[in-house]
Amino acid sequence: MLPQEVGLHRSCCLIDTAALTHNMSTLKKGLAPGAEIAAVVKSNAYGHGVKIAWRAFVKGGATWLCVDSLHEAQDLRDDGYDGKLFVMGHVPPAHAATAVQLDLRVMTYDKAQVDALGAASSEASKPIRLIIKLETGTQRQGLKITEALELIKYIQKYPYLIFEGTCTHFANIEDTTDHSFAYEQFRIFNEYNDILTANGFKPTVRTIANSAAGILWPNTHCELVRAGITCYGMWPSTECYVSAKLLGKDVDLRPALTWKTIVAQEKLIDIGSVIGYGCTYQTTHPTRIVVLPVGYYDGYDRALSNLAYVLIHGKRAPIRGRICMNMCMADVTDIPDVKMGDEVVLLGRQGDEVITAEQLASWSGTINYELTTQIQSTVPRIAV
Repeated sequence: MLPQEVGLHRSCCLIDTAALTHNMSTLKKGLAPGAEIAAVVKSNAYGHGVKIAWRAFVKGGATWLCVDSLHEAQDLRDDGYDGKLFVMGHVPPAHAATAVQLDLRVMTYDKAQVDALGAASSEASKPIRLIIKLETGTQRQGLKITEALELIKYIQKYPYLIFEGTCTHFANIEDTTDHSFAYEQFRIFNEYNDILTANGFKPTVRTIANSAAGILWPNTHCELVRAGITCYGMWPSTECYVSAKLLGKDVDLRPALTWKTIVAQEKLIDIGSVIGYGCTYQTTHPTRIVVLPVGYYDGYDRALSNLAYVLIHGKRAPIRGRICMNMCMADVTDIPDVKMGDEVVLLGRQGDEVITAEQLASWSGTINYELTTQIQSTVPRIAV
């Protein structure tokens, strides 16, 4: 049965806080000397519930947290986090005063943003630390070295703005075992930082390493590793796992999220019956199905229709027919004694069986990142 804390909700995610803390402790043990580790908790902590996750990560040794937006930073401050907090996404100039008030590290690459932060920090007589995004090959946010030098010089005109460091992001380290592009990015990042230092702007924080580099390449750790998916016990990709094994690295990552629902109805249907919208599945024998009160609105992807399995009584039950907005159907013909109210696992372990985020991602043609982050925030996250 679902925990009583779920209340009126028809599904819930159970978050293993010991697994989150274990993952962070494990990653921290692999840090290069002098490096700190930041837990990336953007997008509701990759779907795991940020209010649960950040405390577990700090307990495991994270000394920074990273978010994407100001509203995520505000939520963390409101929830009691008073440590180093890095906003890696866009901070609009109109909200500069909020950034200053929240005492954030802000990633910047824009003069208009610098002007707004400079004015807000001067008005509040409160410093704010800036981390310049360097463009090394991902072609998202970021500046080439001449642009970065110009911006850092521009920052100096504001007395309360502090140039603290530099960052960039690997474009091709996770989904390949050919890391030549990533090596070149690291070379460019080092070259750019050397140029900044030669011009009198030595960064005190350099950060390029993500989850994959955090495990594979200690030489990229610099002063800060930004660990994302690995914090939650998932590998960035199969290729990353293979690369780690080839390097002789044995990293014990433990998935922390289990998504559960219940049987809403059990029914016997005749041979030749069609199931669900579009009549995409037709029975070839008398079939017992159950209706589950979870659908694509909740984040159970419609692409899983007729492909996925759920776990009932410790056995796999295949999804039959199209997944609906608020419900889906599963075949329990070969699972005896299933009844209304029985526990169903959509993602996670039940008995000796397990359905991983990687399996669900494979069935729906996506990645494990999307599988967990798309679970609606309205689905309760419960720490266990």
